[in-house]
Amino acid sequence: MTTFLLATSSVHVTAAAADYLQHRLDPAGDDDIVVVAVRDPDAPSRDAGDAINVARSRLASFMPATETREGEPVTEILAAVDEHDPDELLVGPHRGSDDSDGVGSTARSLLARVDRPVIVLPLP
Repeated sequence: MTTFLLATSSVHVTAAAADYLQHRLDPAGDDDIVVVAVRDPDAPSRDAGDAINVARSRLASFMPATETREGEPVTEILAAVDEHDPDELLVGPHRGSDDSDGVGSTARSLLARVDRPVIVLPLP
């Protein structure tokens, strides 16, 4: 059994994670998916809710657990990692905006601080 924690605030990141997980999960298996959408005060308020809706839709057959948190993304994601103890953490390379280039500060901070595999998903 593998537990995946998807940290997202973007429909783009969530869609990329669903594509990644479709090839990793066994529909008859007992893998768990926890989707944590973080409402960043600097991002539009509906983004986290939209990301959760995409996860529920695209990963419906795997019945992901979902939750929404508010606050600074790195702090909230690290708290979720402590609470859920996932085997893998899935994150986007940046906020999911078209103007980002490369790996953003949230992903970089998580890569430096998390003690388990961190998958930085390429965006479509």
